[in-house]
Amino acid sequence: MTLRLAELTPENLPAAVRLRLAPGQERFVAPVVESVAEAYVTPTAWPRVVLDDDEVVGFVMANFDPDHELPEFRAGVWRLSVAAGAQGRGVGRFAVDQVAAEARRRGVRRITVLWEQGEGGPEGFYLRLGFVVTGELSGETVGTLELG
Repeated sequence: MTLRLAELTPENLPAAVRLRLAPGQERFVAPVVESVAEAYVTPTAWPRVVLDDDEVVGFVMANFDPDHELPEFRAGVWRLSVAAGAQGRGVGRFAVDQVAAEARRRGVRRITVLWEQGEGGPEGFYLRLGFVVTGELSGETVGTLELG
Protein backbone atom coordinates (compact mmCIF):
# COMPACT_ATOMS: atom_id res chain seq x y z
CA MET A 1 0.00 0.00 0.00
CA THR A 2 1.11 3.52 -0.80
CA LEU A 3 -0.97 5.72 1.47
CA ARG A 4 -1.22 9.48 1.27
CA LEU A 5 -3.57 12.15 2.54
CA ALA A 6 -5.22 14.58 0.16
CA GLU A 7 -7.61 17.48 0.35
CA LEU A 8 -11.13 16.93 -0.90
CA THR A 9 -11.46 17.83 -4.57
CA PRO A 10 -14.25 17.63 -7.13
CA GLU A 11 -12.43 14.57 -8.49
CA ASN A 12 -12.20 12.54 -5.25
CA LEU A 13 -15.40 13.71 -3.54
CA PRO A 14 -17.72 11.19 -5.25
CA ALA A 15 -15.52 8.27 -4.16
CA ALA A 16 -15.31 9.65 -0.63
CA VAL A 17 -19.10 9.94 -0.40
CA ARG A 18 -19.50 6.35 -1.71
CA LEU A 19 -17.10 4.97 0.93
CA ARG A 20 -18.68 1.93 2.62
CA LEU A 21 -17.79 0.71 6.10
CA ALA A 22 -17.88 -2.86 7.37
CA PRO A 23 -21.38 -4.03 8.33
CA GLY A 24 -22.48 -2.69 11.70
CA GLN A 25 -20.00 0.19 11.81
CA GLU A 26 -22.42 2.74 10.36
CA ARG A 27 -23.93 3.36 13.80
CA PHE A 28 -20.59 4.59 15.13
CA VAL A 29 -19.71 7.27 12.54
CA ALA A 30 -21.69 9.76 10.49
CA PRO A 31 -21.72 9.30 6.71
CA VAL A 32 -18.97 11.08 4.79
CA VAL A 33 -21.53 13.29 3.05
CA GLU A 34 -22.65 14.61 6.46
CA SER A 35 -19.04 15.29 7.42
CA VAL A 36 -18.44 17.17 4.18
CA ALA A 37 -21.52 19.32 4.83
CA GLU A 38 -20.36 19.99 8.39
CA ALA A 39 -16.88 20.92 7.13
CA TYR A 40 -18.43 23.36 4.67
CA VAL A 41 -19.97 25.36 7.53
CA THR A 42 -17.14 24.87 10.05
CA PRO A 43 -14.07 26.92 9.08
CA THR A 44 -11.85 25.07 11.59
CA ALA A 45 -12.64 21.63 10.14
CA TRP A 46 -9.88 19.74 8.32
CA PRO A 47 -11.42 17.07 6.03
CA ARG A 48 -9.13 14.77 4.06
CA VAL A 49 -9.30 11.59 2.03
CA VAL A 50 -6.86 8.74 2.43
CA LEU A 51 -5.63 7.46 -0.89
CA ASP A 52 -3.94 4.19 -1.75
CA ASP A 53 -2.31 5.19 -5.00
CA ASP A 54 -5.33 7.02 -6.49
CA GLU A 55 -8.09 4.98 -4.81
CA VAL A 56 -10.03 6.55 -1.91
CA VAL A 57 -9.78 4.06 0.96
CA GLY A 58 -10.58 6.33 3.87
CA PHE A 59 -11.83 9.67 5.11
CA VAL A 60 -10.72 11.62 8.16
CA MET A 61 -11.95 14.93 9.47
CA ALA A 62 -10.11 16.71 12.21
CA ASN A 63 -10.80 20.03 13.85
CA PHE A 64 -8.29 22.64 14.92
CA ASP A 65 -9.98 25.35 16.97
CA PRO A 66 -7.62 26.45 19.77
CA ASP A 67 -10.19 28.92 21.12
CA HIS A 68 -13.09 26.47 21.43
CA GLU A 69 -14.76 26.71 24.83
CA LEU A 70 -14.55 22.93 25.30
CA PRO A 71 -11.03 21.52 25.45
CA GLU A 72 -12.29 18.29 23.84
CA PHE A 73 -12.97 20.20 20.61
CA ARG A 74 -9.79 22.29 20.35
CA ALA A 75 -7.82 19.71 18.34
CA GLY A 76 -8.65 16.20 17.36
CA VAL A 77 -10.29 13.60 15.20
CA TRP A 78 -13.95 14.31 14.50
CA ARG A 79 -14.60 11.54 12.00
CA LEU A 80 -12.75 8.52 10.69
CA SER A 81 -14.08 6.13 8.07
CA VAL A 82 -12.12 3.33 6.44
CA ALA A 83 -13.54 1.36 3.51
CA ALA A 84 -14.52 -2.17 4.52
CA GLY A 85 -12.04 -3.75 2.08
CA ALA A 86 -9.17 -1.61 3.37
CA GLN A 87 -9.65 -2.27 7.09
CA GLY A 88 -6.86 -4.02 8.95
CA ARG A 89 -4.22 -2.65 6.58
CA GLY A 90 -3.10 0.43 8.54
CA VAL A 91 -5.36 3.00 6.86
CA GLY A 92 -6.96 4.19 10.11
CA ARG A 93 -3.62 4.36 11.91
CA PHE A 94 -2.16 6.32 9.00
CA ALA A 95 -5.06 8.81 9.08
CA VAL A 96 -4.76 9.40 12.82
CA ASP A 97 -0.97 9.74 12.51
CA GLN A 98 -1.52 12.41 9.85
CA VAL A 99 -3.91 14.31 12.14
CA ALA A 100 -1.29 14.12 14.89
CA ALA A 101 1.38 15.39 12.49
CA GLU A 102 -0.81 18.32 11.46
CA ALA A 103 -1.48 19.08 15.13
CA ARG A 104 2.25 19.12 15.88
CA ARG A 105 2.83 21.37 12.87
CA ARG A 106 0.33 23.79 14.42
CA GLY A 107 2.04 23.62 17.80
CA VAL A 108 -0.65 21.45 19.40
CA ARG A 109 0.52 18.89 21.95
CA ARG A 110 -2.73 16.97 22.58
CA ILE A 111 -5.50 15.64 20.36
CA THR A 112 -8.82 14.13 21.33
CA VAL A 113 -11.41 11.82 19.86
CA LEU A 114 -14.92 10.97 21.00
CA TRP A 115 -16.54 7.60 20.43
CA GLU A 116 -19.72 5.78 21.24
CA GLN A 117 -19.41 2.63 23.31
CA GLY A 118 -20.71 -0.59 21.82
CA GLU A 119 -19.93 -3.98 20.36
CA GLY A 120 -17.94 -3.48 17.15
CA GLY A 121 -17.17 0.14 18.04
CA PRO A 122 -13.85 1.95 17.64
CA GLU A 123 -12.72 1.99 21.28
CA GLY A 124 -10.12 -0.79 20.94
CA PHE A 125 -8.66 0.84 17.85
CA TYR A 126 -8.16 4.20 19.56
CA LEU A 127 -6.76 2.63 22.72
CA ARG A 128 -4.24 0.64 20.64
CA LEU A 129 -3.11 3.94 19.08
CA GLY A 130 -2.34 5.30 22.54
CA PHE A 131 -5.45 7.33 23.32
CA VAL A 132 -6.35 7.28 27.00
CA VAL A 133 -9.91 7.57 28.26
CA THR A 134 -10.16 10.96 29.97
CA GLY A 135 -13.88 11.42 30.43
CA GLU A 136 -17.30 11.53 28.87
CA LEU A 137 -19.10 14.21 26.91
CA SER A 138 -22.69 14.05 25.67
CA GLY A 139 -22.81 10.30 26.30
CA GLU A 140 -19.63 9.59 24.35
CA THR A 141 -16.23 8.51 25.64
CA VAL A 142 -13.44 11.08 25.36
CA GLY A 143 -9.98 9.79 24.46
CA THR A 144 -6.87 11.93 24.65
CA LEU A 145 -3.51 11.39 22.99
CA GLU A 146 -0.52 13.36 24.27
CA LEU A 147 1.76 14.23 21.38
CA GLY A 148 4.80 15.16 23.44
